[in-house]
Amino acid sequence: MAKSCYTNRELSWLQFNERVLDEAGNESVPLAERLTFASIYQSNLDEFFMVRVGTLMVQMHSDEKIRENKTGMTSEEQVDAILEHTVELEQKKARIYEQLMGELEPQGIRIINFNKLSKKEGALLETYFDQNIAPFLMPMIIGKQQPFPFLNNKELYALVLLNTKGGKTKTGIVPCTNSVFKRLIEIPSRPGNFMLCEELILHFVSKLYPTYTVKEKSIMRVTRNADIDDIEVYDEDMEYRNVMERLIKQRTRLSPVRLELSRQINNKKKKELAKFLGVHTNHIIQVGTPLDLSFVFQLQGYLRDRTELFYDRRTPQMTPALNLKESILDQVAQKDVLLSYPFESIKPFLRMLHEAAEDEQVVSIKMTLYRVAERSKIIDTLIEAAENGKEVIVLVELRARFDEANNIEMSRRLEDAGCHIIYGLGKYKVHSKLCQIIRNTENGLQYITQIGTGNYNEKTSRLYTDLSLLTGNQEIGAEAAKVFRALMLGETVEETKHLLVAPHCLQNKVLAMMDAEMTKAKQGLPAYIGIKINSLTDKDIIDKLIEASKAGVKIELIVRGICCLVPGVEGKTDNITVISVVGRYLEHSRIYRFGVGEQEKLYIASADFMTRNTLKRVEVAAPIYDPDVKNRIRHIFDTIMADDEKGKMQTRDRKYIDRMLGTEKLNSQEVFYDEAYAAAKATDSQDQD
Repeated sequence: MAKSCYTNRELSWLQFNERVLDEAGNESVPLAERLTFASIYQSNLDEFFMVRVGTLMVQMHSDEKIRENKTGMTSEEQVDAILEHTVELEQKKARIYEQLMGELEPQGIRIINFNKLSKKEGALLETYFDQNIAPFLMPMIIGKQQPFPFLNNKELYALVLLNTKGGKTKTGIVPCTNSVFKRLIEIPSRPGNFMLCEELILHFVSKLYPTYTVKEKSIMRVTRNADIDDIEVYDEDMEYRNVMERLIKQRTRLSPVRLELSRQINNKKKKELAKFLGVHTNHIIQVGTPLDLSFVFQLQGYLRDRTELFYDRRTPQMTPALNLKESILDQVAQKDVLLSYPFESIKPFLRMLHEAAEDEQVVSIKMTLYRVAERSKIIDTLIEAAENGKEVIVLVELRARFDEANNIEMSRRLEDAGCHIIYGLGKYKVHSKLCQIIRNTENGLQYITQIGTGNYNEKTSRLYTDLSLLTGNQEIGAEAAKVFRALMLGETVEETKHLLVAPHCLQNKVLAMMDAEMTKAKQGLPAYIGIKINSLTDKDIIDKLIEASKAGVKIELIVRGICCLVPGVEGKTDNITVISVVGRYLEHSRIYRFGVGEQEKLYIASADFMTRNTLKRVEVAAPIYDPDVKNRIRHIFDTIMADDEKGKMQTRDRKYIDRMLGTEKLNSQEVFYDEAYAAAKATDSQDQD
C-alpha cells in the first residue's frame, strides 16, 4: 500500500484538537461556551503530552529503532513533528485567546495586568500580596545547598533569574499553586476586573528576593509522562488493587516531556532548564496565554445570568419507547429499546437496574465498569441489590487511565457490600459496556441484557453522544452470559455467533463483513460500509477499507478524532468519504454498518478501530435485529453524515474543510434534540388523551 493513503496517528490527533480549538474561535458559538472549548483544547493537549509523547520519548531511549507502522516515522521524528506543530497551535491559541478576552470586555469581564492599573490600585494589590499571598510562598534559590527542585506535574511556578551585588547569577523558583489563595484576584475598585495570582506573584517577586536584582522572569509549567505499564511493575505477592495504588503515586514523579514558559528567557538559561529536566530545548515552548486556562470556568460563573452568552438549555428527554409506570424489565423482554444520549435520559436504564435490585425473580446482576460518576447511582443500586441477596458480579477495570483512584474506591465500596469483584484481566483491559440481569421465571431463566457504546456514568450521559441497547433477545443474552463466564475465569471468548467480542471475535469478523461487501461490488451489486467511531488507526482495517474502495464499495466514515486513512486518493480511496463532527456534545457512539437494504448488518459497539481496541481489549459490539431500532440507528448515522454545520470533511491533502450540502446548515446534535423533544411532547399528549 502506498504511504499516500496514510496519516500519522499523532499528527492526526493534533488536527482533531485543532478542530476543538477552532470552536473556541467560532463566532457562531456563544461566547461563554467558547471559553470551555479553549480550556478543553488545553486539557486535551496536556493529556496527549502526558500519554502519547511520553510513550514516544520512552521508545526514543530504547536500543531498538521503533517505526510507526503506517508512515514509517521513527519515534524521534514523530516527537519533533509534534513539537513543531504544537508551537504553531499555541500561536493560534494565543490569537483566539486575545479575541475571546476582547469580546469579554464589553461584558464587563477583564483579565488585566499592572500596566492598566492606577497607582492607588497598584498599592492596594501590593498590600493584598504582602498580607494574603507572600506569607504562604516558599521562594527557593538553586545552588549547591539547594538542588533544582522537583516540579509537580501541571503546577505553576515563577522562574526568576537573579543577579547578586557581586555580579553572580542565580536562579529562583517560587511555587504559585496553592490552595490557600485564590487564582482569580478581583480588583477592589473594578468589579469584573481580575488579575491571575501567578501574575501578581511574578510582579512582586523582587520582594521575595530583597538582596538580589531581578533580570528575567517567567511563569513556568512542566508536563510529565503519565503512561505507566502496570504489567512492568506487577508484583504477584501484592493484591492487584494495591499495585494500581502504587502506580498512581509513581505516575506523579515520571520524567518531564514538556516545559511551558509564559515569557521569553535567554537561551543559556533554557539550556540549563532543559538539562535539569532531562529534555531537549525544543521541548521548552513559549505560550502566549495563561499556562492554566481552568480559570475560565470561574469567569463563566460571573456571566451565568446572561443567558445569551450560553447555549440554550437542553434537558435529556424520556424515551417514548418505554412507560415508566410499568415494569421496564417486562417491556424490554417484549421488545428491544434504544436509548440515545444525551438527547434521551439515562433514567430508564437506572430505573430498570433499580427494579432488578428489588425484583424477587431476579437472581443475578452482572456488569462491567470502566468509568463511573463520583456519586454514582449505579454503584448505589448494585450495593442495594447485593444487600437484597442478589448475586452481583462486577468487573471493575482499575486501569481506566486517570480514573484509577475513583475505581479503586468504588471497588472497595462494592466489595464491602458483598458484591463479587473482578479486577479485569491481566493481559487485556476490559472496555466493554455490558450489563446483564437474570430472572428466574415460570418458563426458566430469562436474560435482560444492556449493551452500550459509553460508560455507565450519569454525568457523561448528559455530555457525550452514546447509544444503549436494552434487549430481551435470549440468544444475545446467552452470548453475553458466555462473556461474563469467561471473564470470571480470567479468560476471553474464542467464538461467537451474534456478538462481536474482542480480542478474538471482533476484528476478524469486521474484516470478513468487509470482504463480503467487496464480493458484492465485484458482482455489480450494491455494496456499502458505514462506520462511526472516535478513532481509526488499526492498519489491518485501514488496508481492508482501501481494498474495498478499490473494489467499488461505497464507504462512509464518521471519525471524530484520529483518522490514519486519507480519503479521495485517486484509484485507491476515492470511494471513501471521511467527516469529523466536533460540536456541543462529545461524539462518542460507535456504529458499524455493512450492506444495504434488508441484508444490512448493523451493530453498536464499545470499540473504536484502533489495534488497542480490536486486539488488546475486551470489547463488545451488539447486533441490531429489531427493525424499528435498526431504522432509528440508520437515521442517526445518515443525519450525522449530512451535518454541514459542525461536520468537517477530510480532503485528499489531509485537511479538514467546511462544506455546504443544502440551502441551510444542518447541526445533527440540534436535530436529535429537537426530535427527542417532539417525541416526548407527542407521548405526553397521548397520555393526556
